[in-house]
Amino acid sequence: MGGAEGDGLTPIDVVKFTSSFCSMIQRGAGFQRVRIVVGRDARISGSMMNALVCNTLVGMGAEVIDTGLSTTPTVEIAVPLEKAHAGIIITASHNPKQWNALKLLNAKGEFISAEEGQEVLRLAEEGLVRFAEIDQLGSVTAKDYLAIHIEEVLTLPFVDREAIAAAGLNVAVDAVNSTGGIFIPALLDALGVKQSHLLYCDPNGHFPHNPEPLPEHLQDISQLVKENHCHMGIVVDPDVDRLAFVCEDGSVFGEEYTLVAVADYVLSLQPGNTVSNLSSTRALRDVTIKHGGIYTAAAVGEVNVVEAMKATHAVIGGEGNGGVIYPAAHYGRDALAGLALFLSLFAKKKLSMTALRDSYPRYEISKNKIELQPGMDVDNILAEVMKLYPDAEISTVDGVKFDFPEGWVHLRKSNTEPIVRVIAEHTDKAKAAELAEQVIRSVKEIAGIAMV
Repeated sequence: MGGAEGDGLTPIDVVKFTSSFCSMIQRGAGFQRVRIVVGRDARISGSMMNALVCNTLVGMGAEVIDTGLSTTPTVEIAVPLEKAHAGIIITASHNPKQWNALKLLNAKGEFISAEEGQEVLRLAEEGLVRFAEIDQLGSVTAKDYLAIHIEEVLTLPFVDREAIAAAGLNVAVDAVNSTGGIFIPALLDALGVKQSHLLYCDPNGHFPHNPEPLPEHLQDISQLVKENHCHMGIVVDPDVDRLAFVCEDGSVFGEEYTLVAVADYVLSLQPGNTVSNLSSTRALRDVTIKHGGIYTAAAVGEVNVVEAMKATHAVIGGEGNGGVIYPAAHYGRDALAGLALFLSLFAKKKLSMTALRDSYPRYEISKNKIELQPGMDVDNILAEVMKLYPDAEISTVDGVKFDFPEGWVHLRKSNTEPIVRVIAEHTDKAKAAELAEQVIRSVKEIAGIAMV
């Protein structure tokens, strides 16, 4: 947020992109009065942006359903429930407090396609937006979706409230002072969790630590879990579409394993197929095969995962960043649905978090990047690297991924920077780093970059 128009997301940019999105939706609806659901996380700029978005939509002649302090999955379920034409979520997800953004949804409550995104940009650039005349101005209706979302979760297949309540769970919650501080404690109460220790659950937008739920940011909740002898710690990002856990000993469960555990539970009750992205752990594939299903790796990005899930009729899927997509709920990452399913699994398994984690195939991931000089032909460099590993199983769905018997390496180029991201996984942590370094050396030799 802030800065000059076009350099960041200024108020002028918010109005421009909101009106362009609304214009695209109106064109698709034959220029009838459209209904659009809006919600936001609790970051500091959210209130201002919410007013800008809602009033811009009013100026376009739209009916606005304003869910206020909400979550990404809440808005996603609200769109079809309200029979709306679209949705806008005001959030920058896991990014720091100075960031904000608009997540744009179609009438199904799913993210718009890349083509639709390009159309929004075209309308904004060419100024092809017409605001409503005075007698055709829209309206705003406020609607709290907290209870509705929780009820939707409670009625999902395989969410076992009785088992959770009987387990007498003692948990800690870190909601990074965003809307998870509203929704997660309410869900835990509805599920019958016995005791919840709340950390950073005041939705004031002042993030007490980096809001991405990575191990290095979870020291405070790890300490809280140990001090209060909790069964687990529960962590969500600002817009509550990512879910991570801390074990009873303060160690991290691993955000990659959120989806693995939930998938194991769902597949044990409903055999079927799964999908995650190419940069997610191989453990999901192993668990899927164990249950007799077929695993598919999609290109990175929620839209791509959802598309692959629909194509393969997957019963569960998501991303290794703690994003669980459960089609019985909706096609979007949902930390509330993921949490209810995970707690159902935990209550029935009657294992500690560390024992549950150790029951799954163990892999270690190494994440790296290579900075290239501007103007380099990254596609050609990756094509040359492919020739060096003829024995590997190679995928070019998204960048280049090399699959080896005990691990893999995935190289993806950035769309905005001269960077190649290198993610490697192996059963051994040191070998994962070694595998990544080996491929990094190959890339740098081909690109003519001196090794440091």
